[in-house]
Amino acid sequence: MFHIVQYRPLITQKSLSRMYLKLMFSRPVSFAEIWKSWFSSHSLVGNKNIILMGPPGAGKTTVGRIVGQKLDCPVIDIDDNVLETTWNMSVSEKLQDVGNEQFLEEEGKALLKFSASGSVISLTGSNPMHSAAMQHMKKNGIVVYLDVPTPVILSRLKSMKVDRIVGQSPGISLKDILQFRKQFYKRWYDIRVLCGGDIATEVAEKVLDALKKYQNSELETFISTRSSTSGRSVEKDPHKYFSDVVTEGLAPDGGLFVPKRGLPKFTAGEWQSLIESTYIERAQVILERCIHPADIPASKLAEIIGTAYGENFTCSKIAPVRHLAGNQFLLELFHGPTASFKDFALQMVPHIFAYCIPRSCNYLVLVATSGDTGSAVLDGFSRLHDADRQRIAVINFFPEDGVSKIQKSQMIGCQKENAWSIGVKSDFDFCQTAIKQIFTNSDYTGFLTVEYGTALAAANSINWARLLPQIVYHASAYLDLVHQDIIPFGSPVDVCIPTGNFGNVLAALYAKMMGIPIRKCICASNENNVLTDFIRTGVYDLRGRKIIPTFSPAVDILKSSNLERYLHLIANEDGQLVTQLYNQLENQGHFQLQKDLLKKLQQDLVAGWCSEEDCLAAIHSVYSTTGYILDTHTAVAKVVADRLQDRTCPVIISSTAHYSKFAPAILRALRIAEIKQNPLSQLHLLSSYSPLPPVHWGLLETLKKTGNDDHQICAADMSMLMSHIETLIQNHFM
Repeated sequence: MFHIVQYRPLITQKSLSRMYLKLMFSRPVSFAEIWKSWFSSHSLVGNKNIILMGPPGAGKTTVGRIVGQKLDCPVIDIDDNVLETTWNMSVSEKLQDVGNEQFLEEEGKALLKFSASGSVISLTGSNPMHSAAMQHMKKNGIVVYLDVPTPVILSRLKSMKVDRIVGQSPGISLKDILQFRKQFYKRWYDIRVLCGGDIATEVAEKVLDALKKYQNSELETFISTRSSTSGRSVEKDPHKYFSDVVTEGLAPDGGLFVPKRGLPKFTAGEWQSLIESTYIERAQVILERCIHPADIPASKLAEIIGTAYGENFTCSKIAPVRHLAGNQFLLELFHGPTASFKDFALQMVPHIFAYCIPRSCNYLVLVATSGDTGSAVLDGFSRLHDADRQRIAVINFFPEDGVSKIQKSQMIGCQKENAWSIGVKSDFDFCQTAIKQIFTNSDYTGFLTVEYGTALAAANSINWARLLPQIVYHASAYLDLVHQDIIPFGSPVDVCIPTGNFGNVLAALYAKMMGIPIRKCICASNENNVLTDFIRTGVYDLRGRKIIPTFSPAVDILKSSNLERYLHLIANEDGQLVTQLYNQLENQGHFQLQKDLLKKLQQDLVAGWCSEEDCLAAIHSVYSTTGYILDTHTAVAKVVADRLQDRTCPVIISSTAHYSKFAPAILRALRIAEIKQNPLSQLHLLSSYSPLPPVHWGLLETLKKTGNDDHQICAADMSMLMSHIETLIQNHFM
């Protein structure tokens, strides 16, 4: 047996148990915390191996030597030091001698006999295709995937005069076999390093940096937007990790969680390496950088992303970008099961949530909606596995008279055994404020935990996990324009987004921070234009304002929750200032930004609003000239983009919902016929006009199953809401 050992301090089963008991009896603990605690006290490598994996031509051998030199540890090249030593012949001779299939088996056998500790190991390009051998290697190693774009690999192999690799047969190109192998690389890695055209020393630095982050999760903790960094103690303000903020939703002080060190940055080369990638591949790469593997390992994250965006979306491109007219492009975000952009987060978040929460407790997820979130969250959580549906339930609060008839019918139709809708006799702002007050009522939440073994969680965009999938589609839209040769990488674009709670705009701003060349975010409001006033003047003023029902109900919002995260960002994480502003808003109904902060804000944002008449006129005009039907929210954005965008660069308009969700307004805008009151009749009427694009498949199916009276209605009273929550807990969990 080939065996190399380098001594490093080793954690024993006894010391691990001691650490577990200490943590377990001090407070509730997850396995992720034990993992993090162990790695924070050890060196970069410990007794584990660093295993470099990637296609031939990725530079594994050269990078391995540089990494080994920097860490002062043994370096092993599987080709040179193991295979050729074992076989007593060159790898190419062995391949010629035994053929492709037998070669993989012989290679795997040699790897199964190999053992090492504390070393840097460079695998062959074909090692990952042997499952048993890779399982053996992973037992004592951290697998680092050197992810190099296929065109770069092909260019390198050509310069090396390599025209055949393991697994290739007549009629199969090098490109085909490299693409085929990716499925095996993705199965085994712990850390991905995007390489692009980087030289070996740069890749080695990336590997070392990624390893440090992987083994030091203290670097990826979260703070509240209202927390002060001075004078904190670990006991009073313990570290919060991704899995914590997913389950807790709202910070104990009423603020929102944000990453302490900000979001990861991608280099231009790293973004360019994703231009040829699919949407799912882009999502995997971006989210891996945002979620520490101690919270969700790369393999599990890939499974969650595949489940979320696989069969549940009707368009293979998931979030396609369509040219509308001139310099305007539409980012279509309505191809999910409930026909709105909310599906991008809420097909994924339930699975993230189920993975992160402890198994010892039931969870009730509370959500407030102004329209689209409700059906999306109900659909998402109802798709969990059977065991998870038994321990996780969701209640959706919506303004009983503040959503469209179709939205309301859809929310009722999406109810399942663990997912319920409650209509509240008030507006969205009341529903959202009520949920925040419930979360910060420690007596009530403590009572639910003690009496019913049930903890509360949030699924609104106040939950950090809701924002991450939205960053992906803004980044992907830009990469699609590059891929379509509309712009070269690095050229700026503007984005125009219909906005109410500010989450979608914030996600675009985060994509900009991560390296996507977004010039301006254009915030488009309807007649509930408090955000427009604020962005123009710096004064956030709710005094004397009431929500005006409009054709675009998802942005009928006055209190924009996610604005708090953005203000925290531009205020250089000054939690005391954010607390002061939001206390003033709560107590006096208004606040005003300092001039320097307003100047910062206006470097990122411009804003405008659209009347009801202009909204309908835009729908009619676009259909008349292009045959395309905008939904009411996208029409609001189109009107504002026409007014504010200077046409010096492309503008990507977020098309946030399918037009058929707002059938009465569409029928009115297109001047088709008398509007029927029944939502299903409205959809059938739209369907009967063959020139129109088809209505959304999922929406039609959901409305066929529902009746308007199959939901509970609650007065706008906190005690009544809490009573409904307690009753539903008793019915589902007890």
